[in-house]
Amino acid sequence: MKRRDFLKSTGAFASLTFLPSSVWALVKNGKLRTAHIGVGGKGESNLSLIASHPMVEVTALCDVDSNCLAAAKKLHPNAKVFTDYRKLLTELGHAIDAVVVSTPDHTHAPASLMAMGLGKPVYCEKPLTHHVSEARAMRKLASENNLITQMGIQCHSSDEYRKAVIIIQSGLIGKVSTVHAWSNKNWGFDGAPPVDSDPVPNNLDWNLWLGTSPERPYKDHIYHPVNWRKILDYGCGTLGDMGVHIFDTPYTALELDVPETIKTSCRKPTGFAHPEKNKVEYTFPGTKYSAEKLKWVWYDGIEAPEKHKDLILPESEKLPEQGALFVGEKGNLLLPHWDYPKLIIDGKYEKIDFPELEVNDHYHQFVDTCLGKDQCSAPFSYAARLTESILLGVVANRFPYKTLHWDNHAAGFKEQEANRLLQLSYRAF
Repeated sequence: MKRRDFLKSTGAFASLTFLPSSVWALVKNGKLRTAHIGVGGKGESNLSLIASHPMVEVTALCDVDSNCLAAAKKLHPNAKVFTDYRKLLTELGHAIDAVVVSTPDHTHAPASLMAMGLGKPVYCEKPLTHHVSEARAMRKLASENNLITQMGIQCHSSDEYRKAVIIIQSGLIGKVSTVHAWSNKNWGFDGAPPVDSDPVPNNLDWNLWLGTSPERPYKDHIYHPVNWRKILDYGCGTLGDMGVHIFDTPYTALELDVPETIKTSCRKPTGFAHPEKNKVEYTFPGTKYSAEKLKWVWYDGIEAPEKHKDLILPESEKLPEQGALFVGEKGNLLLPHWDYPKLIIDGKYEKIDFPELEVNDHYHQFVDTCLGKDQCSAPFSYAARLTESILLGVVANRFPYKTLHWDNHAAGFKEQEANRLLQLSYRAF
């Protein structure tokens, strides 16, 4: 039997979705009334794609930037508007059925946990949280309240990535010993923090933008609307941004839990921003799809990844700017970011023909699950573990060239100095 036909003869095309803990379908008037916290940037596209479902009624909009809020209100004139998500949830909790959180990372958990505390299904952007402790709290609350949840990691539902999962789990390349993953994006900053401040724009509520994070003077072009990803207090750097996407498929395919050790190579910590160039080496406990121990290496920055024998492609092909490569017993699998996997056997590409898979719309999947018609594929039970793994690497950036040992059961590092970074006190605002 040819390798290209192997997958067709297996049961590999069974559903890859996770069963939700419960089905919630008590929707008034037949439509799902949604509240959207954060409607600029990624929040704008999330709003558009959730609202494209015919059974959605956009009921509330919230943003700390009045320009973003006005633009969203123009598209959804019947929705009520808020600048403070706490007021939205307190005043309108009885009139909404589900909440979509699309804020900067530091507000993901505070807003989501409040909504979940009211028993609302939540769709939250990636990375799920800013701190490890928040990821565990969100997973726990979702489980205890039997809530429908979905992390905004759209490629998880894509045809390309689902087929990569099938290849790995079919055993076509054998047990995987190493995963290399990379992004040439630079969501880091190696310079000094700003020493002065600028007037806060009239359209921005700076106090609400800061939310639970430490108070800091406003500075143009440093935080809002986009560069916050580079700053420790608000984002998770390139690893926390693109790493979630690029880790997702290997993490799913190999059925990983959280890592045992983490070691980073990067510049000394500045206490202000994430590094511009970063390498993180993880070891994970083995699974039925991997070697006894799995090695995972992440590279980010403009020149990523660094040269390695595993990353030499057939016909001297250039590596994609972002992607992952699985090293297996029988061959390798190259997975360019948001593109179809390429099978490498004996140093040559080998084609595999796949049957068509059912189309999955990540956004509509969340809505349909709320309506009792589908199953979310990236619930917080999964997303929290993936996010925790990513965030452990983000923490390790503060201790370059030192191996950190993670105790999954105790939710702490053997190295006590690293434990202080697992959670931070919330500012009252």
